[in-house]
Amino acid sequence: MKHLVIAEKPSVARDIARVLHCGQKSAGCMEGKDYIVTWALGHLVTLADPEQYGEQYKTWSMDTLPMLPKNWKLIVIRQTAKQYHAVRDLLFRKDVSDVIIATDAGREGELVARWILEKAGSHKPVRRLWISSVTDKAIREGFAHLRPGKDYENLYHAAVARAQADWVVGINATRALTCKYNAQLSCGRVQTPTLAMIAAREEEIHSFVPTPYYGLKAAAGGISFIWTDSASKSSRTFDKTRIDAIYRNARKELKVTDIAKKTKKSQAPALYDLTALQKEANQRYGYSAKETLNIMQRLYETHKILTYPRTDSRYLTTDIVGTLKERLEACAAGPWRKTAALLARQEIRPSGSFVNNAKVSDHHAIIPTEEYVRLETLSSDERKIYDMVVRRFLAVLSPACETEEISVAGTIGQERFTAKGSIIRKAGWRQVYDSDWQDMDEDEDDFSGQEGRDSFGLSGSTQTLDQDVSSLRPGSILPVTALAITKGSTKPPAYFTEGTLVAAMENPVKYLKNKNKTIVRTLGETGGLGTVATRADIIEKLFNSFLMEKKGNEIHITSKGKQLLSLVPPDLKSPELTAQWELRLQAISRGKDSDRKFMGEIQDYTRRLIQQIKDADGTFRHDNLTRHKCPQCGKLMLEVNGKHGRLLVCQDRECGYRETLSRRTNARCPVCHKKMELVGKGDAQRFVCSCGHKEKLSAFQERKKKEGKGGNKRDVAAYMRKQAKEAEKPINNAFAEAFKNLDLPK
Repeated sequence: MKHLVIAEKPSVARDIARVLHCGQKSAGCMEGKDYIVTWALGHLVTLADPEQYGEQYKTWSMDTLPMLPKNWKLIVIRQTAKQYHAVRDLLFRKDVSDVIIATDAGREGELVARWILEKAGSHKPVRRLWISSVTDKAIREGFAHLRPGKDYENLYHAAVARAQADWVVGINATRALTCKYNAQLSCGRVQTPTLAMIAAREEEIHSFVPTPYYGLKAAAGGISFIWTDSASKSSRTFDKTRIDAIYRNARKELKVTDIAKKTKKSQAPALYDLTALQKEANQRYGYSAKETLNIMQRLYETHKILTYPRTDSRYLTTDIVGTLKERLEACAAGPWRKTAALLARQEIRPSGSFVNNAKVSDHHAIIPTEEYVRLETLSSDERKIYDMVVRRFLAVLSPACETEEISVAGTIGQERFTAKGSIIRKAGWRQVYDSDWQDMDEDEDDFSGQEGRDSFGLSGSTQTLDQDVSSLRPGSILPVTALAITKGSTKPPAYFTEGTLVAAMENPVKYLKNKNKTIVRTLGETGGLGTVATRADIIEKLFNSFLMEKKGNEIHITSKGKQLLSLVPPDLKSPELTAQWELRLQAISRGKDSDRKFMGEIQDYTRRLIQQIKDADGTFRHDNLTRHKCPQCGKLMLEVNGKHGRLLVCQDRECGYRETLSRRTNARCPVCHKKMELVGKGDAQRFVCSCGHKEKLSAFQERKKKEGKGGNKRDVAAYMRKQAKEAEKPINNAFAEAFKNLDLPK
């Protein structure tokens, strides 16, 4: 008899099959003497749509709400049905004695496999492989210590409860809002609080009143000093009268009171998880969260040179340490060749700064694999992301950076002035970044730029003081050669970008109304709003629903988004709902709470939610109507800012007609070098820049060829296909198909 192993992804299945000596490939599986290894493709089975529960739900009507299924139905996902049927056939093979679940070690991974077994009607014994990495050693040890499937029954119940609760609340609230206000308005436990965070940030910005602040800068003995308040230790004051008085009464000499030198060691920044990588890739290269994830998937699945991207950990497990030298040898190419080769020859000493089993749940941090890289096969985008991961990997394995910090304190009259400098004695991990190092994890400054900044001023940066202070002693008198008042003003927080929004979704505590310690801790432990795997899709959904839009790299809420937030019940706008659910789900997974009791409470909550929406007296108004009539139904069309450009969309969702007005591109204007828009159709397509420059597409392509920078015919054709494909993408959210059947009063 044989054991059937169900992995979550084909790549993991291949790793397991290799270890278990399953070399015979068949449709949807790999087979050996004792094992058959198959896989899901993410989820193969999901909860049925409302229409599956009765004819009355095919038409969207307030009278049919709330929908509260008594007997939940599972359906096979059409796009992956072929693989589901392959797995089902394997489950019922007479020579298969039992099933080994080898999906991701977590709540959602458990759901992937259990739903397949439930839909197929399999009752064969179940065991569980529970590992955090897919190295050969980890797989062998995991199969040597398989656990009974019953140990994870409660985890499965928690996963089902989460899925059913999201279905009940999300679909009912979306249908109720849509029917009530005769407009497509979707909401959910994750997407609506995310939208509310964007609205809250914009409100902060619009209501912000700048406050001027002042300081003093003095040049003495070739050193730049700044005034420091003796009591608060701050170099800024909002009292201009005080600064003016200090300036008027200042003497022409500075007396040195203290000189201190201190050696400091700094470790490399942490390895990347997906959120940190998405944030930095957006800051460095302008990639959206979805683009970064897609690039990572190619590097993981196609090139096999990076580890699993959908991870929320920035640490490695101890079993990975033994493979680090092999990974260094694999990525020793191009600009990293010398550093990687040098580190591979040295002894690797794992430290708690990057190895910690307790801080790895489903997957460890993103690092290179043991697969040798072929840089010539990577696209420009893939090379950039790979470079980020490799440099961070090399930095973590490099020695600490040693700096000597020097501080000089003195007085001008009764006022204290200070200067600080920093000299790198041993570059350590900073050598990996050369001069390109910038800490993307630092919080944004709360103050705007001020006049009179230099290399060491109120900006807080440091200067080279080593030679300047060598002859100084406490009591030294330095002539003041310049004294100037510096000024600036406080600034509002920045608009969200995709990078900072992903980070805010991971840690939404700032946006909680009730900062209960338990709720704050729960959000921290469970990863905030959404998961690393879903946040990019949630952001895309908010764009595609026209609830938010991009202006440059900044994210702004649309009028539709603002109106939606004014109509949605308050509970659905706060991250607290997620925290409360997670507390209950954790209790269910530990066997300390009942999934049935939880779902009963969710149904009661949904009934109250629907009643709130029914009783509300709000209104929804389209304020982006144009004078353009839809060529199909004759109704006026809406002008919307999609993620990739401007569109005209028919206001009648049943009609669904759409037309592209312009599309943002990466083509640079030859006059001002800004990115241009592509407008028009067919041969009339032309690039337009905000500076006024216009250029036909054909002329642009010809110019690029002459400059030697243009793509070949295949590149151009691929670009045009991409444009056409994006133009055909549905603009509606996940409920678009159901919306076609919506019978609303005209």
